[in-house]
Amino acid sequence: MGNTVNVREILAEIKQVTDKESALLMQERFGSDPRKGVQDSLVRMWRHLESISAEHARTEALYHEIYAAGSDAIVVGIDEVGRGAIAGPLTVAAVVLPGEPLIFGLDDSKKLSPARREELSIDIRTHALAIGIAHVRPDEIDRCGMSACLHAAMRQALENTNLTPDLVLIDGNPVHIHERERCIVKGDGKVACIAAASIIAKTTRDRIMVNADAHYPGYGFAQSKGYGSADHIEAIKQRGLTEFHRASFCTGFFQETLF
Repeated sequence: MGNTVNVREILAEIKQVTDKESALLMQERFGSDPRKGVQDSLVRMWRHLESISAEHARTEALYHEIYAAGSDAIVVGIDEVGRGAIAGPLTVAAVVLPGEPLIFGLDDSKKLSPARREELSIDIRTHALAIGIAHVRPDEIDRCGMSACLHAAMRQALENTNLTPDLVLIDGNPVHIHERERCIVKGDGKVACIAAASIIAKTTRDRIMVNADAHYPGYGFAQSKGYGSADHIEAIKQRGLTEFHRASFCTGFFQETLF
C-alpha cells in the first residue's frame, strides 16, 4: 500500500503530527511501508512526541508551587541577575504567573539560548498577571555593598508588582523581604514564576548592557554583559574604569580611581 504514495508526501504528513492520536493513525497507515525513509520518519515522530510529553510533564511540575497555593493565591517569583558582574546594574525581577495557560520552555535563564530567552520573555510579558523590576546602579553597589542592595532591590521589585502577595518565592537563600517569603535553592529551574523572573531579569539587564556598549566602546559590554571575562579585564587595565563599573569589585586587578 505505502509504495503507491510518494515518499516525500508521506514524510511531510508524518512531520506535521503533534499528538498521540494522529501518531497512531500514521503508524496504522504507514507502519508496514518497507521504505527506510518512511520507517525512519515514524521513529522520529515518536521520539518527538516523547520529548513533547516530557516537556509537558516538566512544565507542569514547575507550576506545582503555584497550584499548591490555591487558585486565587497571588504567588510572586523573584530572581536576580548581575550579582557577580564587575560592571552594570544589579537587576531583580518579580513575576506573578496565572495557573493557565502554562508557558512551555520556562527554565533557569542561564540554561537557555539568548534567542529562546527573548521568545519566552514575550510569552511571560503577554501572560503574566504582574511584573516588577528594580535596578541598582554600580555606584550604589560600591557605596552600600551587595547584600544591602540585593535586599533593597528585591523589596522594590516586589512592590513594583503593585499586588499584595500570598506567597513570595525567591531563588537562593533567605533574604527576609516579606513575612510570607520562602526561598528555594536553584528555584529558577524548579518553580515557574521564579524561572520567569530569571528570564525577565536576564533579558532586561542584557539590553542595558548592549546599550552601554555604545556609550562605553572598547569594553565589550555587549559580549561580556559586564562580567569579568579576560577581554573585559584587559580592557580595564588598558583604558581604566568607567562610571559604569563597580570599582569595589575591581580592586584585585585595578587600583586607579574612576575617570
